[in-house]
Amino acid sequence: MSIDQALVDAAIQQALTRFPDGYAGAAAVRTDNGQIITSVCFDTPNAGANLCHETGAYCEANRLGARVVATVCVSRSEPGKPFLILAPCGICQERLAIWGPDVEVAVAVPGRPSEWQSKRLFELQPHYWRNAVRDANELE
Repeated sequence: MSIDQALVDAAIQQALTRFPDGYAGAAAVRTDNGQIITSVCFDTPNAGANLCHETGAYCEANRLGARVVATVCVSRSEPGKPFLILAPCGICQERLAIWGPDVEVAVAVPGRPSEWQSKRLFELQPHYWRNAVRDANELE
């Protein structure tokens, strides 16, 4: 399995390192060669220019020519609160799609948001728009 506790722990450690007080969040991805890349959000005064936690790791994997095989994002509101497992938003799902529908993503266990389970990207969006293009044999 590409998602394991080590990947989740890497995200949590990055969050605690970058945001030791108050809110903390980060992401971690595993590449096809086993490398773990972590990243954090980029917040600016103009919210439209902000980037989520995962973006930096996706960009770094792309820069290295590596394929992302697994991803996790964690967030806690304040010290003493548990880290929550956050599924990738729609924009991050689009970013992950370049590595294919089998990328593993961590999602929260229903009713237990600080526990994770692994799902494939295609399980998050079974009606993803590119499925129609693929089924019509029109993928580039």
